[in-house]
This record gives sequence, structure tokens and C-alpha cells, in this order.
Amino acid sequence: MDLTVAAGERVAVVGASGAGKSTLLGVLNGSVTPTAGEVQVLGTDPATLRGRNLRRLRARTGTVHQHLELVGALRVVHNVNAGRLGSWSAGRAVRSLVQPQGLDDVRTALDRVGLADRIFERTDRLSGGQRQRVALARLLVQRPELVLADEPASALDPALADQALQLLGELAADRDGALLACLHDPALALRHCGRVVGLVDGRVALDAPAASVSLAELERFYGVVR
Repeated sequence: MDLTVAAGERVAVVGASGAGKSTLLGVLNGSVTPTAGEVQVLGTDPATLRGRNLRRLRARTGTVHQHLELVGALRVVHNVNAGRLGSWSAGRAVRSLVQPQGLDDVRTALDRVGLADRIFERTDRLSGGQRQRVALARLLVQRPELVLADEPASALDPALADQALQLLGELAADRDGALLACLHDPALALRHCGRVVGLVDGRVALDAPAASVSLAELERFYGVVR
């Protein structure tokens, strides 16, 4: 794979299950180490970093994971504040578990995703779609330069899905950054991203401006034939 994403781009990554979408995002956020080749993320190869330097890069790189990676037993406020762990000291992070820090920012983020009234509720008492919005709020307080989203709208209804993609794009634009989103909905990809990358068996089979790609062409990447 040879792929470059520039600042300011909104890129949709499409492909069938097993095509390599989640692996690509894992390589970019440093959770997956490539066995060959080189990766540059914000000017740095994540595979060469350890400890504090890797945490600093991850603080600049925000990820919405497909499985969300929320702690169900914790209240919503703590899961949202997890977006700040890369920039907080260990002491402040521990204190925040007892007396939540940065409540104004947390409330603002939750209000943007329609969950301001759930700030102190246990996360495991929320619906799947609500938990997905908590993960988005976590990213909003982090304010990363590079936004990586793995199926960020899979549990959301169409209206909320559009809202989520709009928020992610705005978040990336706030820091003059980029958005790379793996999406299972081709129509959503065409509405919110200016560029589409299609993967087949871990290889780039399509890389084109969204305006030049038809919905039927994208659907074929998921095995849909009309």
C-alpha cells in the first residue's frame, strides 16, 4: 500500500470485511506495528516511538474505535475525559476519577452529541448509539490533529450518522488536520468526504475524488451488485 493523506483532507476508506480498513487505522495510531515498510504520521514513524513520545503522538491522533473502548462501569464524564489522558499528568488523571476535571468542556462536548443530560450516568446503562456518541464526545475534548474513525456511525440512525460525520470533519478542520474514516455506508462516504479510498485484500484498488465516484461503484467494494 502506498497512500498519502494531506492536511485538510476528509478521506473515506471503503471495502468489504477483511479488506484491511481497521488494520490501516491501527498502523496509523501506533497500535499495530507493520512488519515491513514505513509509516509517517504527523511527521513521525509511530513504530520508532516508546513511552512518553508515543503518548504525545497519540494525543495528537484521535481514534474512534469500532468497539468504542469505553469503560462501562465508569460514568460518562470519565469516559469523555479519557480523551485528555495523553495531555494530563498521571496525578491529575487519578484525581479526576474522584472529582471530575474540566466539566465545562465535557458538558460542551456532550451537548454537541445530544447527551448533556447523561454526564453522570454509568456508561453501561446507555444504548449502543448513545455509547457511540460518548466516544465522539471523548474525541471532541481531545481535539486531535489527525482524526481516525473506524465505523463511527454504525450504531446511529441516518440523521445522527450525518451529524457524527459532520462533527468529525469539523474537529479535523479546527486543527487544520485530516479525517480518515472507515465507513460501511457508501452514501455517507460520498456525502461527507472529498476523497474515497477503496481497499481490496489490503491493497488500494480505488483512490479518487468523491465527486468522480458513483454510488454503484462504491457498493461493489462491499459485494453489492445491482
